[in-house]
Amino acid sequence: MGTNGSTMLEPLRQGLPPLDPAAVSSAASCALPARYEAVREARQFTRGTLDQWDLGDRFDDVCLVVSELVTNALRHALPAGAPCVPEQNPLVRLHLMRWTERLVCAVRDPSHASPVAREADDFSAESGRGLFLVDSFSDSWGWHPLAGTLGGKVVWALFRLPDPQPGE
Repeated sequence: MGTNGSTMLEPLRQGLPPLDPAAVSSAASCALPARYEAVREARQFTRGTLDQWDLGDRFDDVCLVVSELVTNALRHALPAGAPCVPEQNPLVRLHLMRWTERLVCAVRDPSHASPVAREADDFSAESGRGLFLVDSFSDSWGWHPLAGTLGGKVVWALFRLPDPQPGE
């Protein structure tokens, strides 16, 4: 892996759980277009990345969480009636980062509104159930506003990975 791993994480550093970004063993990110097909693209990117990292067995849980985080981000990145956003300025970006025993999915979006999880039994709520799923399928999640020119926020979810078996 090149030297750009930690610099790529610089804008995300403040929005991540307390893990040392310098200790990231693998990282990948993709900019997502501000349209709803981006959820499918995020899933394909996640599958390819997890396969590369030999974590394909975690795909279902991770992908469900990625789908929800990206859907929430798009909901805020696509203000009603807004003109189409230029592709060269992606509003939503998905980051996947792997430590030895942790996998973090982080999604950046331009909204400053804090994500709020609704009660699971409130089935009339159109939004908010996604965060209940994120909470159910990941080991922890959180969010952090971004400072500086980026603006917006990062919402992250953390998955614990089984210890690699010695000698395998």
